[in-house]
Amino acid sequence: MGVVGDIERQLARLRARGVADGMPELRTSTLTHLVWAPPEWLPQARATLAGLLERHPARTIFLVPEPGRKARIEATASLQDFQLHGLAREVLSEVIEIRLRGPASRHPASIVLPLLLSDLPAFCRWRGEPAWASSAFGEIVGVCDRLVVDSSEWRRLPSAYGELAALFDRVAVSDIAFSRTLPWRRKLSELWPGIGSIERLRVEGPRADAELVAGWLRARLGRAVALSRREASTATAMWVDGKPVAAPGEAPSASELLSAELDRFGRDPVYEAAVRATRKQG
Repeated sequence: MGVVGDIERQLARLRARGVADGMPELRTSTLTHLVWAPPEWLPQARATLAGLLERHPARTIFLVPEPGRKARIEATASLQDFQLHGLAREVLSEVIEIRLRGPASRHPASIVLPLLLSDLPAFCRWRGEPAWASSAFGEIVGVCDRLVVDSSEWRRLPSAYGELAALFDRVAVSDIAFSRTLPWRRKLSELWPGIGSIERLRVEGPRADAELVAGWLRARLGRAVALSRREASTATAMWVDGKPVAAPGEAPSASELLSAELDRFGRDPVYEAAVRATRKQG
């Protein structure tokens, strides 16, 4: 409890300092937002959080695993304030960063559990592909209500979707890559009923986006759909049996996509079916 106690004391001092400065602020949280962010992912995770707090005031806990032979834990806490429309006072969100060095990164639950806000949901945004069999991943899945991933950050596709599907009965799962394809899926739905006989889908875009859209079509239509792809950083074009699909509008930002996932509760059967169908090649 030493590290947890230090964090709570840091937060208490920061709140007291704000009161002493005469700033009437409201501490409010709608959830606990865990972020597993290895050092290479930390800058992106921080940038996403900057655009998220006004939509979802939360206690955010960055868990940063670092290599090392000796176990060591370092923690810092800060308060971020912002103005919400209709409120005279500024709203406070708590941001905690915990660096877990060496063996300390294997068992994060002992630190996370006392910091979860009681009676509020806990979401975990896991950056990068999880080490599926690791104790750290298993513990985080065990303490959160929803796991949010972005499978476009993974290298082993589509095989990694099999690992993900094995979690569906343990925790609700969201995938930012699947959410990002929603405008394209709407455009494909507009092709009904003709698309009901689709045989081939071609995608210019990331591997995850292509695999998930193809899986979604297979699951919804109950038929084999062959997939071909040309690499691009974002989904820029799709073809159905050689015919181009009208492109949707501008894609939402990373913060907007994560914000939408934090509004979801419970399982997403459409996504789960799409993931399972990624293994059913046409």
